[in-house]
Amino acid sequence: MADSTSIINKQTNGGWNAAIFIIVVEMTERFAFYGLASNLITFLTNELGQSTATAAKNINTWIGVSCIFPILGGFLADSILGRFKTVLLSSFIYLLGMVMLPLSVTVVAPGMREQVFFMALYVMAVGEGGHKPCVMTFAADQFGEANAEEKAAKTSFFNYWYLAIVLSSSIAVLALIFVQERVSWSIGFSIIAGSVVIGITIFLIGIPKYRKQVPVGSPLTRVAQVFVASLKKWRLSSTHHHYGLCDEEEEDKSESRNASKIYLLARTNQFRFLDKATVIDEIDHNQNRNPWRLCTVNQVEEVKLVLRLIPIWISLIMFCATLTQLNTFFLKQGSMMNRTIGDHFTIPPAAFQSIVGVTILILIPLYDRVFVPTVRKLTNHHSGITSLQRIGIGLFVATFNMMICGLVEAKRLQVARDHGLIDSPKVVVPMSSLWLLPQYILVGIGDVFTIVGMQELFYDQMPETMRSIGAAIFISVVGVGSFVSTGIISVVQTISKSHGEEWLVNNLNRAHLDYYYWVIASLNAVSLCFYVFIAKHFVYKKLQDKDDDDVQGERDV
Repeated sequence: MADSTSIINKQTNGGWNAAIFIIVVEMTERFAFYGLASNLITFLTNELGQSTATAAKNINTWIGVSCIFPILGGFLADSILGRFKTVLLSSFIYLLGMVMLPLSVTVVAPGMREQVFFMALYVMAVGEGGHKPCVMTFAADQFGEANAEEKAAKTSFFNYWYLAIVLSSSIAVLALIFVQERVSWSIGFSIIAGSVVIGITIFLIGIPKYRKQVPVGSPLTRVAQVFVASLKKWRLSSTHHHYGLCDEEEEDKSESRNASKIYLLARTNQFRFLDKATVIDEIDHNQNRNPWRLCTVNQVEEVKLVLRLIPIWISLIMFCATLTQLNTFFLKQGSMMNRTIGDHFTIPPAAFQSIVGVTILILIPLYDRVFVPTVRKLTNHHSGITSLQRIGIGLFVATFNMMICGLVEAKRLQVARDHGLIDSPKVVVPMSSLWLLPQYILVGIGDVFTIVGMQELFYDQMPETMRSIGAAIFISVVGVGSFVSTGIISVVQTISKSHGEEWLVNNLNRAHLDYYYWVIASLNAVSLCFYVFIAKHFVYKKLQDKDDDDVQGERDV
């Protein structure tokens, strides 16, 4: 059994006093990331001379790779390094890529500038691979499951975690864009590298306060054992005697996390073919337990948790593909509209992304302090509404938003035609950029519901030993969404060109970005219908006291 010293250490460390250090670290990293990503298309098109479509594809690919690497990082954290060491190591790799950025625009010869710049981006992507899946789960680990006060605090944690990210990214969008466009790109890149140095320093200062989870070996091996064992016994009847809820090893791990009670996963009726892995046959009777032939109920239920999240993950891809428009076509759309305030001040196109941040900064406290308590009285649910309901609302908002985008762009094209600006892409269309406010505000509303809901769902519904991988899976859907967005752009270009009128050309006044937005809206609507179907059949995780037959109930509904 776990010794009492380690248990006491887990109880005295952690909480908000520890989580605040990790939150600040994430704020500095997000400040750096969004300080780069929010205006990247401007750098690629204006400084490196890439076309709008090519730059959009390159940005989507980079973001996609940055969101796929976390799968590897999450695996290393859960099985070998632990979350703390993974965050620390990946932060230094991320810093290396950040340092390379200003060097690529100052020291490197012009002929090699593009190659070194993209090398820096992908070194950062490797660093993101370890940082992204672990930093949020490491912060959430500071709140225990056994303590009622800490469990309640964890619900608010996910809201304020995202609030902190949005605050730092909004500051980056507002401040760094002006530095990059009005002073120099090298100084702008140097500032974001400096923010990463500050973040690493703060992370190291908080070491004595952290509650650290010990890696438990490869969680994928446990998953594979369930599939192999169930296949070996597929002919056996489920009426045979079943192995217990857990073995001694699982009991030790669970007890080390909770000094008072041992909670394990309760048996569920979904994916019942996997229950064959718990059936004891004659071979099992005559030998010591072979984990590749006989698994515990808890182990089988862990695999079921992962399988239940796969359809949800698939249904969220189009939502994430929609988010990529924020850093690409939204920005180019705004660059062609009237952005002047007074006679001398012009708003940079990328600065409009701060509207998303402001919307989130306003809505998350209202959601946590007003919406949740009010709805909780009606639903008796600790979060007001379930994670899946929260995500679904955001998906609907995203679908509606793309319809608004299509209508606004059609209006902009009509104004351009009325003023004879079809072949004058460098002339500002006499249409106020305030027309773009609804689509940016709706992005923020959608994020408050869907992004935070996704973070909570993929943390809470994963097995505790696989939570870094769970965060990586959540992040990977953003990456896949970016790749899907790139694919949609390519397909739209190919099909529209074959019909004689390419929709996504550099001159947006001759393009049909409005048609493209309607394509995205249609795909979102299909994805929303699929999500609703999956959500209706989703079974949440239930816990059971090892020494009690009563099921504790749904932990996240």
